[in-house]
Amino acid sequence: MGPDFEQTIAQVRPIGLTLFRASEIYGAEPFYHELIAGIDRVVRPAGLSVLLRVLATREEEILQLERWQREHVVSAFILVDVVDHDERVSFAERSSIPAIVIGAPASAKALPAVWTNDALTMREAVDRLVASGHRHLAHVTGPIELTHTESRVEAFAALVDALDLDAVSLTGDYSRTSGFEAMNILLASERRPTAVIFDSDLMALGGLDAAQQAGLRIPEDISVVAWDDSAQCQLSEPPLSALSHDVQRIGEIAGEELLELLAGRPAQTREAPHAVFIERATSGPAPVE
Repeated sequence: MGPDFEQTIAQVRPIGLTLFRASEIYGAEPFYHELIAGIDRVVRPAGLSVLLRVLATREEEILQLERWQREHVVSAFILVDVVDHDERVSFAERSSIPAIVIGAPASAKALPAVWTNDALTMREAVDRLVASGHRHLAHVTGPIELTHTESRVEAFAALVDALDLDAVSLTGDYSRTSGFEAMNILLASERRPTAVIFDSDLMALGGLDAAQQAGLRIPEDISVVAWDDSAQCQLSEPPLSALSHDVQRIGEIAGEELLELLAGRPAQTREAPHAVFIERATSGPAPVE
């Protein structure tokens, strides 16, 4: 890095990231802790840090971005959990402050994006479960308004249709409680699924709690699969099968592109490494009917 770049970095302010979450969910949710760790690993040597604000509403997120711009608090924005027609994306496009989206390129509009192929990841999960004999699947999603949730739901529905599977989807909020409640609904249904894919580690842990409390054997009676594969999956009892993303690498890629923006160079839209299905003790062959 040359002197011009170093001079630019010396003048910049923290990188701003807003997150719409209940505080208790954010405190327990590993994904964003790992994402920020990855960003920090790249930007810290350049003298930068990540300024995070966890907020109660999407309206507060917009107000926070406006305040940061007005008061010259941050040098760049990171936008996460993007929704259709996201006001934050439109604001960032109008702003003079560089911004990057963690999400699909279509949702980022003209902004650079770092994204994971959720449709491909869902196919990996369904294919592995079907190969183990499962024909009755369930998908417990995150908040349905998020574009990455939409992508997973659409991919799940398309695969279910193409493979002629019996399947159902329920919506959660990424909390352990919502995973617990969703699993109880599934267990009480007339056609109980033999395998459940959860959109977060916390929800999968809650689903595992519910299945165990109901006296089911894991995975002999029902298989449970988590998304993301944090340390919580590996340390649960039994250890959770998961769609393993290198979340810190996603953060590193975002940090690399942010440094490009702050150096006055164009950033690229980049796809993160694909997730892989890690089979542990919570998934196995479908029970014999």
